[in-house]
Amino acid sequence: MIRNYFKTAFRSFLRHKVFTAINLLGLSVGISASLVIYLIVHYELSFDKFEKDGDRIYRVVSIMQFPDQPFKNSGVPAPLPAVARNEVPGLEDASHFILYDNAKVAIPSTNAAPKIYKKQDNIIFADDHYFSLFSYQWIAGTPSSFTQLHQVVLSESRARTYFPFDDISQAIGERIIYDDSIEATVVGVVKDLDEITDFSFKEFISFATLINSNLKNNYGWEEWGSVGSASQFFVKLKPGASTSQIENHFVSLRAKYVKDEFLTTDHLLQPLSDLHFNADYGNYNQKQADKSVLYGLLAVAAFLLLLGCINFINLNTAQASQRAKEIGIRKTMGGSKRQLIFQFLSETFLLAFISTLLSLLFIPWLLKIFSDFIPSAINFNMIVEPHVIIFLLVLLVVVTLLAGFYPAMVLSGFQPVTVLKNQTLGNNTKTRKAWLRKSLTVTQFAGAQFFIIATILVSKQIHYSVNKDIGFRKDAIVNIGAPFSKDPGLRTVLMEKLKAIPEIESVTLAGTPPAYTGSSSQTMSFENGDKKIETTVEFKNADEDYFKLYNMKLLAGRFPRSSDTTIEYLINENYARFLGFEHPEDAIGKMLTHNHPFPIVGVLKDFNSKSMRTPIAPLIYTSAARNYSSFHILLKPHGDDGALWQTAISKMRNSWNEVYTEDDFEYRFYDQTIASFYENEKNISRLLSWATALAILISCLGLLGLAIYTTNQRTKEIGVRKVLGATVQQIVMLLSMDFIQLIAWAFLIAVPLAWWAMNKWLDNFAYRTTLDWWVFLSGGSIMLLIALTILCLRTLRAANANPVRALRSE
Repeated sequence: MIRNYFKTAFRSFLRHKVFTAINLLGLSVGISASLVIYLIVHYELSFDKFEKDGDRIYRVVSIMQFPDQPFKNSGVPAPLPAVARNEVPGLEDASHFILYDNAKVAIPSTNAAPKIYKKQDNIIFADDHYFSLFSYQWIAGTPSSFTQLHQVVLSESRARTYFPFDDISQAIGERIIYDDSIEATVVGVVKDLDEITDFSFKEFISFATLINSNLKNNYGWEEWGSVGSASQFFVKLKPGASTSQIENHFVSLRAKYVKDEFLTTDHLLQPLSDLHFNADYGNYNQKQADKSVLYGLLAVAAFLLLLGCINFINLNTAQASQRAKEIGIRKTMGGSKRQLIFQFLSETFLLAFISTLLSLLFIPWLLKIFSDFIPSAINFNMIVEPHVIIFLLVLLVVVTLLAGFYPAMVLSGFQPVTVLKNQTLGNNTKTRKAWLRKSLTVTQFAGAQFFIIATILVSKQIHYSVNKDIGFRKDAIVNIGAPFSKDPGLRTVLMEKLKAIPEIESVTLAGTPPAYTGSSSQTMSFENGDKKIETTVEFKNADEDYFKLYNMKLLAGRFPRSSDTTIEYLINENYARFLGFEHPEDAIGKMLTHNHPFPIVGVLKDFNSKSMRTPIAPLIYTSAARNYSSFHILLKPHGDDGALWQTAISKMRNSWNEVYTEDDFEYRFYDQTIASFYENEKNISRLLSWATALAILISCLGLLGLAIYTTNQRTKEIGVRKVLGATVQQIVMLLSMDFIQLIAWAFLIAVPLAWWAMNKWLDNFAYRTTLDWWVFLSGGSIMLLIALTILCLRTLRAANANPVRALRSE
């Protein structure tokens, strides 16, 4: 019987080739998109799930309560871990480690010059509890050997990078020198973590090595008031221990060890499962995920799959009359309704199965398109993993039931007597089926128009953010960072060489650019009579040439002058208003205090120091002569071929190599830095564009199928109308009007939904584009234009057909 069902199904597919192709393409596109999205979501939600007792592992983070805003940091004061391990009850284990990236690594050799590796990352100073808290498999050595000075444990991949041994355990005893000052001997090799994890560390230097070196002073080793993100502290709670109780113990510790604390600092427990998603604290130079984006992707996958199922339902219920006699005969011969339902579900299953196989052909293409967005660990080979196979099987069953159940119920419900009398489509039944098809079609086009509107608005916001006047020059500027640890005099040498390059308009050595991802803040106070105003202020350092190079606007006073002895402040107008000055010039000469009072000498016009998501905040530029390490270079206008800038970069590289012989030359155009602020929005725009394209494709396939069915059903009517004098345009309009009405209804549904959703999304931006009426009208117009093109291709063919043939066939 099963064999007969599939034989019947194949015959039906071959009899209706066009409809079968439409269903196959619609379902395969929906399934392939769902599979790729599943791979992304499953990967992102799998981080660090392999850790034993991971639900009891937490990172201790810090929140410093500044006067007007909290400042969140993933690190802890360096003295806290040792004290907490001894004095906080409820801790089963705890590990303190220090991040140590961009290190120069030298591998000494007795027979040749040492091998040098510049800017090595994924290095940490780890205590002896690290390997008991986190799961590593040892290839050579043991955790007990990792307790002494000048010891290092390597991951297998890093060990093979440094040493040529086939048996990597022979690396034990080899020496490594870090930054020409820290020497360590390899005492262990561990396997790289093959699981999905944010812990990408490859080298583990013993904590005792750090404690007995001058390097520890860089981390405020005995300062409870110093919190840096490099100082990481993880704890594992005992079974049944309460996170709130542990956090209360941290409060008690600070009360015990920190006297006269100016800023209140709280230490909270961040679950291990939260590391990959919480942007407030970050992770370890790995790309984080946003759960709201992941859930949005799941919604897109479900919708695209639903569109394919809607096509199947529409086309199969529309063709119900063509299978009516088959159903009537089967029932007359003793076939039960259950058998008929099973037959039609088996046909749907077969079609869905073929669609699933076809969808696998699309996967490599989709992965290639989104290669810069999808994590590199996701690849086509993952489809053979058990969880992916299970997902495909579940998806196959869901699609079969979702797409096939209703058509199976409709088709199996025909009465044999009615069918054999050619009375299958009574008015009530016809009306009911037509209403369902129209509702499903409206759903398709409403979703497609929603995606179109969302795509336009996201692109509009990106264009607004990148091109808005942000208050300073950003084009033709190159930024170069000099090694901070090298002799400061070398920067002066390089500065003179850069000034001598004729393709450079101007150059200055200062702090960070006007807009930058990081920031440095201090608490400032201002006394206005009896009133004292305190707030957190972002600090930047620059000289007069810096402001001229970036073409920054001065509202009052002057730019601060560089000096080794005198400190002057330049504030932005936002800070001036915050202090209560109605006019910028009123702030000139007033004193601001941070440890000592210093004068305000100018007020700068507001500019965006972060992305458009962040409102402009109080900002101070100080003239204090600092150990600047950032070169800001303005290039002269280039020609059409850009040769002048290429020449300038080449000469800058040569000058750099003459001064910093051991360091690589790295530069970046500043407008690229500004554009990188909106990388997430660009990825969303790309995803929306492809989701829109797929939604339109599937919807138009369904529209084409219904147009083919409608014109086939109305062949005689078209012939009669042409004989009676109807023009081709009139017939095309007649056949298209029903579908145009459906698109109009879809537009009325999509507009309020899109307006609400995009308003919520734009709330993330302090400075946002407007929700113009033309954006929503464009969504409907684009969908209408595409639909009319599809309809005209089919209806014109029917309208131009010879009416004699249509009437003769009757």
